[in-house]
Amino acid sequence: MATGQFFRGQEITLPSGEKVIMKLAERGSLVGTKKQAMWMREVRKLTDSGHQASIITTAYELELTAVSGRMFSRWCQESFFRYMEHHYGLDMLQEYGIEPLSDTQKVVNPDRRQQEGQRNSIQSKLNYRLSRFAAMELHPVIKKDETEDVKYKKWERKRAELLEEIEHYENELKTIKEQLSQTPKHITWQELRDEDKFEQLLPGKKRLIDTVNMIAYRAETAMAALLTSPTIDFPMARQLLQTLFVTEADILPDEVKKQLRIRVHSTSRPASNKAIEKLFEQLNQTELNYPGTDLRLIYELTSSAKN
Repeated sequence: MATGQFFRGQEITLPSGEKVIMKLAERGSLVGTKKQAMWMREVRKLTDSGHQASIITTAYELELTAVSGRMFSRWCQESFFRYMEHHYGLDMLQEYGIEPLSDTQKVVNPDRRQQEGQRNSIQSKLNYRLSRFAAMELHPVIKKDETEDVKYKKWERKRAELLEEIEHYENELKTIKEQLSQTPKHITWQELRDEDKFEQLLPGKKRLIDTVNMIAYRAETAMAALLTSPTIDFPMARQLLQTLFVTEADILPDEVKKQLRIRVHSTSRPASNKAIEKLFEQLNQTELNYPGTDLRLIYELTSSAKN
């Protein structure tokens, strides 16, 4: 699809609950050759920059919007990590520790990694010179008279130099490939040289913090979906929640009524206060108790915010 004429704006609901508009198009795509060829479903997304991202699937029974929502949601995962790194400081709670690896633990051979780097470098240099030599062969300098003699000799000298460099890099490439064939890709940790040995991070606390991060992000996403309206989009809802999370509040327990009132101080914007009140109404309808108590959580704004 070379142009955007086949793309139409579609409302997509991502797994996080966020609704976005994507420019989508669909067509059949023949994958494979001869007897192994088969028709598959191709869904393309057109970005504002004109770039197209494609999905190939055999899920014919799914609606176009469902396919796009599931497959393109991988960008939500990438956005999650960027967002958490930027807005949450929970990583500061992590306590890093280390523990030794088992002697039998398989690790990447550092010698092999170094040799692969050398091979890739030599191959790149060889490919560059081969392409230059091919271009000189396609466009040779042919002597026509005495005035062209100097130009021809210069071309011939460069061609000879390239041939010499090509032979040099071909020999180097052959040598490094022989070394690679004799170097194992993985070795045990015990076989590592002392200067190459390392220790791994303790995994337990990191998994705990990652879980907390994920729960916090999903909770924020769910609340942002409650705040969205014709005048508040998802990014604006997130920004409003970020402001709410750092706003001062009073915690007022009431043992008689079995309530724990969270009285949030008002913001400086009436429109924001109205949106927060709407969120609090929906949260209060869930009738959740504060963990470990029989006190029902009640969220409200200070009376000054409503006046």
